[in-house]
Amino acid sequence: MPIVAQSTETTDWVSRFADEVIEESERRAPGAKTSGAAAPVVVVASGLSPSGPIHLGNLREVMTPHLVADEIRRRGYQVRHLISWDDYDRYRKVPAGVPGVDETWAEHIGKPLTSVPAPKGSPHPNWAEHFKAAMVESLAELGVEFDGISQTEQYTSGVYREQILHAMKHRGDIDAILAQYRTKKTPAKKQQQKPVDEAELEAAEGSGAAAEDDGSSGSAGYFPYKPYCGNCEKDLTTVTSYDDDSTELTYSCTSCGFSETVRLNEFNRGKLVWKVDWPMRWAYEGVIFEPSGVDHSSPGSSFQVGGQIVGIFGGEQPIGPMYAFVGISGMAKMSSSKGGVPTPADALKIMEPQLLRWLYARRRPNQSFKVAFDQEIQRLYDEWDRLEAKVADGSALPADVAAHSRAVRTASGELPRTPRPLPYRTLASVADITAGHEDQALRILSDLDPANPLASLDEARPRYDKAEAWINTHVPADQRTIVRDEPDTELLKSLDEQGRESLRLLLDGLAGNWSLDGLTHLVYGVPKVQAGFSADATPKELPAEIKTAQRSFFALLYQLLVSRDTGPRLPTLLLAVGQDRVRHLLGA
Repeated sequence: MPIVAQSTETTDWVSRFADEVIEESERRAPGAKTSGAAAPVVVVASGLSPSGPIHLGNLREVMTPHLVADEIRRRGYQVRHLISWDDYDRYRKVPAGVPGVDETWAEHIGKPLTSVPAPKGSPHPNWAEHFKAAMVESLAELGVEFDGISQTEQYTSGVYREQILHAMKHRGDIDAILAQYRTKKTPAKKQQQKPVDEAELEAAEGSGAAAEDDGSSGSAGYFPYKPYCGNCEKDLTTVTSYDDDSTELTYSCTSCGFSETVRLNEFNRGKLVWKVDWPMRWAYEGVIFEPSGVDHSSPGSSFQVGGQIVGIFGGEQPIGPMYAFVGISGMAKMSSSKGGVPTPADALKIMEPQLLRWLYARRRPNQSFKVAFDQEIQRLYDEWDRLEAKVADGSALPADVAAHSRAVRTASGELPRTPRPLPYRTLASVADITAGHEDQALRILSDLDPANPLASLDEARPRYDKAEAWINTHVPADQRTIVRDEPDTELLKSLDEQGRESLRLLLDGLAGNWSLDGLTHLVYGVPKVQAGFSADATPKELPAEIKTAQRSFFALLYQLLVSRDTGPRLPTLLLAVGQDRVRHLLGA
């Protein structure tokens, strides 16, 4: 075992789990330190079912072990992060909102996901590969290193044959464990979450005699194995007999009526049911850490039951923290079976990988949080930029430093980042106002800091592109900013002396304050000067009425510039409109 100092980042949840996992790894391989033997590879695992779009709730199933694995790698240990693609699960339903999919896909219900056609127009060979591909691409952008395992390949190539025969031989022991929970009341459906996948329901649904998800049980006894039909490929099958000595297994299909007798020691078209399959894999792969959703941790759930069944396979239950919901702004929870839920790819279109990593790193697994697709994304970016500044000047708290470190880099190095990370809300405003005209965007962004202008828009990328994508895809058309072509002469004529004076003060100061900081000082200062105070006066030096006057002045400027009472921050808006056009629209 490598002699590596414990991480100094001991105040965050990732380090605490890393400590536990390393301790457990050493317990399972006693004597490795003193014997000089090679340290065992630490195995952490995730499970994803590509039954539909793999959403941001599913991503927590990956990010939790990824962050722990990455911390262990930073300490010098070898780590293997398995992602088990549950692509041999049954196709349960046609998810809503998937392009290129219609009601005809219902005829494939009951088949393995890898036997279902991909959506129309997809370049991928089947349903599972179509949804896996998008997730793999997103994980690469997020810097997640993993070892993917296709359960279709594992089962159909006979990798698990010994484990299947062992489970069938000890089916009575498995049945006895499961029987302890069958009569217990299951949690109400509304209390359950399945952000990982729906494998527990998929495992044996529709099997004639077996309504439960823990195997086939009928007059012939209990069987933890489910064949896929040799005729229709569906798992609507019931095992009617099995001989331990010859491994002859007979099943019948309730869907098409087909039946056959096979030798299980050479048959590869079926799988263990979920509550047996999961602990079998723990033992087979030597998994030490694997998180699970809320419903997996309830009494009688697959994680708790698996903790007993894993011993039948000679293994041990992994450290398995429960993780809570991940939602989006305005949505309480996500379900891939319903379709239309945001995926990691959707999030990465509007936010940099560092921000998305940070959202998962800063919250303990049992804390729920939301990923923002609405205006809240601007506040999140402001918070992130403040954290970056605190980390840079050494004022951030240790736990925040740790979360930041996990967001911006992995054990393999730093993630690519924006060279000039300008405020996201400013970039969004500029993208909104310029409507795709890059030369105009560069002009405005260069004016933000005239002493250090941008040489190219590439300096602000990819953050600028993310902000532009957010404006174009998540801001309603009636909230987009459209600058007036001509002055609002009626409004200008109706102004009283105070209103006209406020515009004169602004126009007089434009040229000398043409930068983001200068214009901020100017627009906030005009109402102060009108009230007889210095433009530099602080809020503590001003009466409460000044805030009211500022709001009225801002509303007037918005009306004259964009015909609304609100809009992008005024300094950014003024820079975007340009001095000449501002003067024209304000009646100069």
